[in-house]
Amino acid sequence: MKTDIDRKLRDFVGARTAKTFAEVLGIETVGELLRHYPRRYLKKGELTPFDELEVGDQATVNGRVKKVTVRSLDSKQEIRPDEVNKFRRHRTITKVVVTDGRNDLELAFFNQPWLANKLTPGTAALFWGEVTKFRETLQLKGPGTEILDEEDLSEAEIERRAKPFRPLYPATAKLPTATIERSLKIVLDNLEEVEDPIPELVLKNEKLLGLRDALQKIHLPETEKDIAEAQKRFRFEEALVMQTILAQRRAVTDALKAIPRERTTGGLLDDFDARLPFKLTEGQAEVCEEIFADLARPHPMHRLLQGEVGSGKTVVALRAMLSVVDAGGQAVLLAPTEVLATQHHKTLTKMLGELAEQGMLGGADRATRVGLLTGSLNAAARRTAMLDAASGAAGIVVGTHALLEDKVQFADLGLVVVDEQHRFGVEQRAALSTKSGDNTPHVLVMTATPIPRTVAMTVFGDLSVSTLTELPAGRSPIKSSVVPAKEKPAWLERAWERVREEVQKGHQAYVVCPRIGDDVKNAADEEGEFASGAEEEADTKAKPRPAISVLQVAEVLAEVLPDLRQAVLHGRLPADEKDAVMSKFAAGEIDVLIATTVIEVGVDVPNASTMVVMDADRFGISQLHQLRGRVGRGKVPGLCLLVTDGWPGSKSRERLDAVASTTDGFELSRIDLENRREGDVLGVAQSGRRTSLKLLSVLRDEEVIYAARHVANSIVSVDAELAGYPALKAFVADTLESEAAEYLEKT
Repeated sequence: MKTDIDRKLRDFVGARTAKTFAEVLGIETVGELLRHYPRRYLKKGELTPFDELEVGDQATVNGRVKKVTVRSLDSKQEIRPDEVNKFRRHRTITKVVVTDGRNDLELAFFNQPWLANKLTPGTAALFWGEVTKFRETLQLKGPGTEILDEEDLSEAEIERRAKPFRPLYPATAKLPTATIERSLKIVLDNLEEVEDPIPELVLKNEKLLGLRDALQKIHLPETEKDIAEAQKRFRFEEALVMQTILAQRRAVTDALKAIPRERTTGGLLDDFDARLPFKLTEGQAEVCEEIFADLARPHPMHRLLQGEVGSGKTVVALRAMLSVVDAGGQAVLLAPTEVLATQHHKTLTKMLGELAEQGMLGGADRATRVGLLTGSLNAAARRTAMLDAASGAAGIVVGTHALLEDKVQFADLGLVVVDEQHRFGVEQRAALSTKSGDNTPHVLVMTATPIPRTVAMTVFGDLSVSTLTELPAGRSPIKSSVVPAKEKPAWLERAWERVREEVQKGHQAYVVCPRIGDDVKNAADEEGEFASGAEEEADTKAKPRPAISVLQVAEVLAEVLPDLRQAVLHGRLPADEKDAVMSKFAAGEIDVLIATTVIEVGVDVPNASTMVVMDADRFGISQLHQLRGRVGRGKVPGLCLLVTDGWPGSKSRERLDAVASTTDGFELSRIDLENRREGDVLGVAQSGRRTSLKLLSVLRDEEVIYAARHVANSIVSVDAELAGYPALKAFVADTLESEAAEYLEKT
């Protein structure tokens, strides 16, 4: 049965207003409006008559603007109202005189010249702040203001707006917070039937407000306690809905069949372990046992393997793949780029030695083959790789998206290892799953630095997680420093000197740039990689300059470091040319490699000691951490210099300072998550539609999320279809129809 929550908004606020809500915020139903929560609350006091104001009081007054002036604090000149836009970036003071008809009050607003066009003479508004006195004139210190609507307001309405907690909503010029507030009051005053998605027993056990009471208190609070109690309830609600969806999905996954791949003795895995030139770390041994236990189950493994660059994930993944091969199956390693796929193929082949040379002269008695399948292979090599995969001769196949093509088949696919899991969506992984008949292959996804969405999924418990925290012996520390090029140009000159010094010591260096620079219009993202920090930067209103390019830097360094051997590398070079450049760099025949993020993952040159990242603020935190993982891979300490034009205190500098302050990738991922909007983390556009996370913070509310997981698991374990919980079922269905579903399906 439908309740008022499900009704169209036009039934309450009229067709015209409802149309505006739909067009501006995508809100069409009563429920969507009710869960359009205030972004914050104005803390004000009861209205105080002008003649009762006392110095030192926190007061709120209602008055009309009598006079307004704007003056530049730099030039001391007065600014006309029609010129204020020219002074938005200048230091200004806007003085406003307001009156109640008998007494005047003066207010001063610093660096807000645009207020002159809002607080024009005759405008009615509420003002609040601390009462002070200057030259016998009463003033409000640090004033806040809210312009009242142009229509005449009743005394009761003005009093209501002056209450201590006035909600401010995510709004636009076409749909101001006052209209949203007024519409919500109409809805709340006329709301009758509501069904609570949180079961009554859960409300009682978790000490939560019921839905009707919580809606009233979050939109029309009387006290701080009202706000806290309402937000607590809705945070739990968000967590419960998400956890219920995940619990249902886990139930479906657990029902799938997979062939158990129990570890056997006397096979390739034992032979590989015997030839390892080092001892596994304690962490590697523990993680391998977790994976072996999952592989032995008759249901598909879905495990995340996370570990710092150089923590030994490849060895762990290879041991898992060999275990599956020993059990009669095949394993696939899916890489996001050809460079990385080729690198993985070479690494695995080298690590296995004669164990990867089945049927070849010199191959071991017990051996397999490691195939490589990428889009750029010639016809003969491609045909051989496909035949080896289909026949089972290749126990391990490494490849890119080319593995997903329908024509690529496997004899018995038992394990899919996905490197850098955030580069692949569920559809792509599902394409591999269909290549194993009625049985679903086990899946192991790897990442060096969890992106915020991965951290969120870890907190929500949707992934079984194995973590490698120890670095194998031989890895060197990496020191990172921010180079403020605009603020201190000499520091950039010193950066190039450091590159020369490292090369003179016999080492090599990377210089990384955000784009290629061959006259492509989209300068922000030429490689097809997502520079996740670029879109976050909003430090200035000025149009940013194009990101610096590989070709620009190559020209500069040809003059600054003319005696050093230099080369460029980017995604548009032909595959054979890219391979040639990387081979020369790995062989020490190139001193400085100027590249895009094509070297972000998979490039292993132990002699490379230094990295200079140009326009580092154009990259995200996780990406920067991945990039600097290319240095310090040998016995020489690594140095990463983050060059930026960002000023101290700007968002970009805060981001770079965070990267420079720690080499703990997991800590950086949490910082990244804190710095991003929750909707971005979950792949949900902030369009005003009902999304999953509005009040819930993945990091701050971990305890709430864990409690909700327990409740959701309890419900789904006995009623997977939620037949006994119709309100929760409806809420879950609505969430899955929203853009939140994109988040769930991409992880």
